[in-house]
Parts: sequence; structure tokens; C-alpha cells
Amino acid sequence: MQELESILIFARDAIWGVPLLLFIFISGVYLTFLLRGMQFKYLVYAFKQVFSPSRKNDDGDITPFNALMTSLAGAIGTGSIVGVATAVAVGGFGAIFWMWITAFLGMATKYSESLLAVKYRVLDKRGEMIGGPMQYMEKGIGWKWMAVLFSLFASVAAVGTGNLVQINAISEAVQSVWMVDPWITGTVVAALIGAVLLGGVKAIGRLAGVLVPVMGSFYLLAGLVILGIHFAKIPEALNLIVRHAFTGQAAIGGFAGSTLMLAIQMGVSRSVFSNEAGLGISSISAAAAKTDSPARQAMISMTGALFSTIVVCTITGLVFAVTGVLGQINQDGGTLNGATMALTAFESSIVGGSYIVTVGLVLFAFSTILAWAYYGEKCFEYLCGERSVPFYRILYSLMIIPGAVVKMEIVWLIADVTNGLMVIPNLLALIMLSGVIKKETRLFLNEVELELQLPA
Repeated sequence: MQELESILIFARDAIWGVPLLLFIFISGVYLTFLLRGMQFKYLVYAFKQVFSPSRKNDDGDITPFNALMTSLAGAIGTGSIVGVATAVAVGGFGAIFWMWITAFLGMATKYSESLLAVKYRVLDKRGEMIGGPMQYMEKGIGWKWMAVLFSLFASVAAVGTGNLVQINAISEAVQSVWMVDPWITGTVVAALIGAVLLGGVKAIGRLAGVLVPVMGSFYLLAGLVILGIHFAKIPEALNLIVRHAFTGQAAIGGFAGSTLMLAIQMGVSRSVFSNEAGLGISSISAAAAKTDSPARQAMISMTGALFSTIVVCTITGLVFAVTGVLGQINQDGGTLNGATMALTAFESSIVGGSYIVTVGLVLFAFSTILAWAYYGEKCFEYLCGERSVPFYRILYSLMIIPGAVVKMEIVWLIADVTNGLMVIPNLLALIMLSGVIKKETRLFLNEVELELQLPA
């Protein structure tokens, strides 16, 4: 196991080195300029579209709102709670600043992915929409080999990022609070996931449309209560985040300290994990939406990056800062990290705070497992055809059980490696199809500007 961890650490550091970090940053800047900063200019309009009803004759499988909730289900949870904890535990509080920067640029990236996913989507033999990076790589660029490569990476990533990381966080939290054996947790969750997957994307969308808004509001309210209790510490917390974003952070208690490079590396990778901008994977849910325009659904999708990272991750990070959990030692003598850091932070300020985090993590991570099951299923279907879907669902569900007991560090390393492998071909495809993105966007915005009576 130690040898495997060493190999994965080497692979993660090689993939998430300076070249990929620059690629993500430069791609976000390029797309932001290409779209003339539309993620800022049209943000209010985009939020209005989230709650606008779709028309009955629009093509698609699920409502635009449920498509967004499915996308958020894939992002909020371990990415926005445990992911922030691991980012801070390794990169210090400066990592949060780089999460912000990456997220704002990532809104343009997420918009571009979703636009292309809807534009190049097709109907499969079961009458369901199938779209995403593999479709726009094949149909937009004509590079079948790239589409196959992405689908292969994504199918594996769905098991690593969307499955193992999530169930690992669930089992860790449940064991910490209720002392339930991880094997039991894994078996129960596997059975529930398998049952929901039988209903396909419509069942996933309906469930996400309920779980995400309810639990998102509940978790954010609890976080805001803690920030209200420690209101006087918020300015210093913000100062800490900005200051250490450019200097790294010195050792505190059990925290060994971090360098500037570690802060950037963890901030960028965890931002990508929390909002999935750059991965391309969440555009698969956008492709299932009932919509009259690729750009309209893309606007809706980009709001997800703002909410999952700028809102949820920020509140989580500030809670860690004001409660002073960084560097604290757990019962086993190790430094707080992952779910235990979140549990400790909330419990220190709210009676029953650990239960809030546990229930929130369980429901968020459960919906994330479902969302990524759908992503992986569509990628596996692209590789092996519709008949392979039942086998993938069974394999995906069964992988939950061992995932509940795997060492947390191993699970996160697998997620980082597979995520990085998806980013490279996806961002390359976005740049190559930037002309299509620009054209489709201008056509739609001409209509929007007339509607809003704005100058073109």
C-alpha cells in the first residue's frame, strides 16, 4: 500500500505540475476574453434562466433546473467540504484564494463546455441524449481518438472521483459520529445507489433537484451561524487567506507549513474538483437538459461554478479559519484533515454541529455518487455501446463497498490523477473549438441584448 501511495503521489505531482496549472489558468483567461467577460456581465440574467421553465417541445431528457442540480450534485459535497479541508491541510489558507481565482475563470470554461455539449449532443438507441466532451471532440474536431481517450479517463475517474472519494467521506463521517463499521455503510449505500440507477437520468435529476437545494441551504445556514458567532474573526481570516496566497503558510501546531507552490497547486486542483470546470464531465448533464439554445443552458451551467466554489467553499474555508482547526491533532495523534476537520470545526461552535456535517456529507456525497454514475455511464456507453450500461451500473455500485474502507489519502490521490488526465484533452478541445463557442454565443447574446435593451 505504501508503494502504491508513493506511485500515486509521483503521478499527481507530475500531472498537477506547473504546465497543467498554467494551462488551466491561461485557458480560463483566454475564454474569458473570448466571451468578453460574459460570466460577469450576464450573471444576473443567467440566474434568472435557472428558474425559467422549459418549453414542452424543447429537446432533452430533464429540466434545465434539474440538469444544473445534477451538475451541482456532482460538485457540492466532498469537493466543497472535505476538498476544502484537504486543500487547507496541505496548502494552507492561501489555497482558498487560488480556488477563488480558478473558479471565476472557470465560469467561462464551464460555460464553453456546456455550450458545446448541447450543440453536439445526439440521441442514443434508448432515446436518451448523449453529449459531452467525447461528442464535441468527435463531431466538432473530428478526433475520434481524443474522444475515446477522454471517455476512458472519465470512466475511470467516475469510479475514483465520483465513487471512492464520496463513499470514503461518508464512511469516515458516519464512523466518527455513530461508530458504524465502514463495511456496513458501504454495503447499504451500494444497495441504495443500485436501486436509484435503475431509474436512469430522470430519477437522478429528480432526486438531485430535491437533495441539493435542501441540504445546500441547511449546510450554508449552519456555516453562516458559525461565522456570525465568530464575526470579529472574519477580517483576520480573509487577511490570512490573501496574505498566504502569495507567501505560503508557516507551521501551526501539527500543520507542517506550506509553500506558495503547494497553495497554488491545492487551490487550483480543489477548485477544479469542487466545480468541475475544466474536467468537462459535468457538461454531460447539461446535454440532457430540455433547452432551445446551447448558450442558454450554458449560462445556467456556469452559475454552478459560482455557487459550488465561491459560495460553499468560501463559507467552509472561513469556518475552518475562525474556529482555528488547522494544525489540531485528532484522537489518533494525527493532524486533522478531511471530514474530521469539518466535523471538529462545526462541533466546536454549534451544539450538534458534527451531526449537521455528517448528514450533509452523507446526502451530498450520495447525490454526487449518482451524478458521477451517470457521467461514467455515458462515457462507458460511448466506448462500448448501450448494451454495456447495465454492467457498468453493477460494477459502479459494487465498487462502493471496498471504497468505504480504503485509506483516505489513497482515494484522494486517485481522484487527483484521474481528474488531471481528463483536463488536458478537454481544455485542448475547447481551445480548438473556440470559434464555434464565440459564434454561438454572439448569436444568442444578440437576442438577449435586444430583450434587455442593451447596446450590442
